[in-house]
Amino acid sequence: MYNKIIFILCGISGILLYSQLKEKDPLKDKLTKMQYDVTQNCSTEPPFENEYWNNKEDGVYVDIISGKPLFCSIHKYDSGTGWPSFYDIINDDSVNESDDYDLGYKRTELKSSSSGAHLGHLFNDGPKQKTGMRYCINSASLKFIKYDDLDKEGLGEYKKLFSEKE
Repeated sequence: MYNKIIFILCGISGILLYSQLKEKDPLKDKLTKMQYDVTQNCSTEPPFENEYWNNKEDGVYVDIISGKPLFCSIHKYDSGTGWPSFYDIINDDSVNESDDYDLGYKRTELKSSSSGAHLGHLFNDGPKQKTGMRYCINSASLKFIKYDDLDKEGLGEYKKLFSEKE
């Protein structure tokens, strides 16, 4: 009798644990596997094989999770790395920086302050005539809003950035 009770209790505990583990992260339904791996597990997408590395259209890049604006195409440049690179961010408070030693040396990791999503890394080898910084960002952490769609997406206020375009 005692063994049967333990067996039943263990079975119930196992079912409860399994259901908790099986509980699905809603982001897995919203994001592709690559987007999820990059934003939630700090992965890196392959260079030159990502959506925005060579995008030359005018627009704003937003956080794939929160939709908050992060980067503007006027600050984008070809760094030759195969990832979207920007020399500036739209708002200083849109990105959090932290030290990252995952590769055995110090790098500056970038995460979206609105969602906590991993974006990429910051390096000081950007265009010297601009800020000197390179925000090396994974396309998988971004969604691109074309200039012509900014009003429709509630981002019309960012059109003013394009008056700075050289």
